[in-house]
Amino acid sequence: MSESDDSSRFGRYALAARWYDVLSMEPVLYRGGRLAAIEALDLQPGQRVVDLGTGTGLSLPALARAVGDDGEVVGLDPSPEMLTRARARIDGHAWAGRVRLMTGSAAAPPPQVDGPFDAALFAYALGVMDDWQQAWKATICRVRPGGRIAVLDTDWPDGKWKILAPAAAGMLAAGGVHPDREVWSYAADRLEDPVTHSLKGGHVRYTVGTVPDRPS
Repeated sequence: MSESDDSSRFGRYALAARWYDVLSMEPVLYRGGRLAAIEALDLQPGQRVVDLGTGTGLSLPALARAVGDDGEVVGLDPSPEMLTRARARIDGHAWAGRVRLMTGSAAAPPPQVDGPFDAALFAYALGVMDDWQQAWKATICRVRPGGRIAVLDTDWPDGKWKILAPAAAGMLAAGGVHPDREVWSYAADRLEDPVTHSLKGGHVRYTVGTVPDRPS
């Protein structure tokens, strides 16, 4: 992707940040997959988890509740505008103190995104990242062996869910999603004991697995 394309994509997210939670159709199409992927991480109280491409922070409440008072959630996103919305989401909650928000790329995280983490989540994020393979490598190196990674993303719907195809096409194009990458399969090939699930006729797919002792 060229520098101009990259700037254009970030510009779209900056403009859409205020309305992202509505425009994304999260409650109707995507929240179920998000919560299922987080549950499959099997987070325990006191653990540390990093949310890559945290956006407006839609995953943060569930992650913070899962790790409890002694745990920590790090949310990383390259868009300051999206992180402003994420901060507004967590402000005033009892669990806000266990969440850190950082500006930066998952492919080259800032030093403050310090491992090892017990788990990592890519929720509708890896499929839109420019350096997505580098983002994967940077993440798997920051999750301890035996820790877990969840990759949740979107694909073209099938079966009775093909009725969603026009909406899916618009959503994927607007967000710059690349379903042809099949990031859930990419993750499955690189994790131990991977489990892959699909929802909404395959429109939503996620893989959760364990980081091997020597990740490739």
